[in-house]
Amino acid sequence: MPWPGNHGFGSGMHAPRQLTRSPTVDRVLKGELCSGCGLCAGVSGGAIQIQAGPPGYNRPVMSGGLAPASERKIAAACVGAVVEPWSGERIDPYWGPWRRVLTGHALDETIRFEGSSGGVITGLLVHALESGLIDGVVHVAPDPDHPARNITAISRTRTEVIARSGSRYAPSSPLEVIDDCLNSGERLAFVGKPCDVSALRRLAKIDERVDRQFPLMISFFCGGVPSHAGAGRILSAMGLEPSEVTEFRYRGRGWPGNCVAVSPTGRGEMTYAESWGSHLSKEVQFRCKICPDAVGGAADIACADAWHGDEDGYPSFSEEPGRSLIVSRTAVGESLLESALAAGVVAVQAASIDDVERMQPAQARRKRLVLARTAALPLTLQPRPRMAGLGVAAAARRAKPSEAIQNLVGTIRRVLQGRRSRL
Repeated sequence: MPWPGNHGFGSGMHAPRQLTRSPTVDRVLKGELCSGCGLCAGVSGGAIQIQAGPPGYNRPVMSGGLAPASERKIAAACVGAVVEPWSGERIDPYWGPWRRVLTGHALDETIRFEGSSGGVITGLLVHALESGLIDGVVHVAPDPDHPARNITAISRTRTEVIARSGSRYAPSSPLEVIDDCLNSGERLAFVGKPCDVSALRRLAKIDERVDRQFPLMISFFCGGVPSHAGAGRILSAMGLEPSEVTEFRYRGRGWPGNCVAVSPTGRGEMTYAESWGSHLSKEVQFRCKICPDAVGGAADIACADAWHGDEDGYPSFSEEPGRSLIVSRTAVGESLLESALAAGVVAVQAASIDDVERMQPAQARRKRLVLARTAALPLTLQPRPRMAGLGVAAAARRAKPSEAIQNLVGTIRRVLQGRRSRL
């Protein structure tokens, strides 16, 4: 039966109304508030595509008429417009909801070695697969054609999960496949950036399939998304041609592990301190610098590097056996953690919520400055995301006045200059 829209004006039937633009996406792009998560493309029915554009971030591009129902989903779930509030009995303004705080590592030495810290996320995912909790894992993997870039993959075996472990400090858009996942009928774990999980939680409020088909959501503490130019800077410093690279690992295979690139003509290696500190961190997108939830507060479990501090209290990046920080946030996360402990998947030690700042001081600093940075946006007639229920004001009270003023003025200057600058 032909679609009614093909009948013409004389049929008495009309094509469903379509939007030529997404008001939400336009507003978010105007304010440089896009995280590149891919949610808008994933619910658009093909009307929006995710493309990498200058200076190298993933961004939505309209390619067809957008159904109003899709726009409602975008408006409700886009993290450039609104961020999922934290919920739980215990909520820390820096670290979000928490039930238990631990440090630990995967007991499988291969998983511990391959992972970016202690391999806990990988170990939990393998356990969830092998125990029958899930059928597959939606997560990010290296692009085989451009190894420094990312694609979204679904892993269904232990081998696939381990092969795709490790941090990927480049743009990723895992939610661009969300509609296919929801139509698959599979029970899936979702692993993504905090903003990805936030968007998925918000989508669950208007699409009942999400909670049914994603029984597990895992995230990590995120330092921000660098542009593709970040990897380009690293390869240039290594003297390698990007088009010839056949393998690129940002870190892992040790803790923190070196950044390694391989091509037919050579091999480059760089410490984590240099790759992140001197190159990748310089290319982090603006939305990440004002992120109110970079710690995965909407996830069931969030993990991070349980850095050891040096004599001055700053993280030490010397090579050691991997150690993960583990924060269980929901009953689902706590149940998975208990099951993994009983099965001998991970080894843990108790920690307190107050210990987290010593392991992740950069996250604490960013959170207490979110209010100052976002306060600059309306002063410059720029949009800002809704951030209610995320402890932004409480965290801001821990900032030094001089620190807050400096960031307010710096953000105003950045917006007026119309270009990215480091905050």
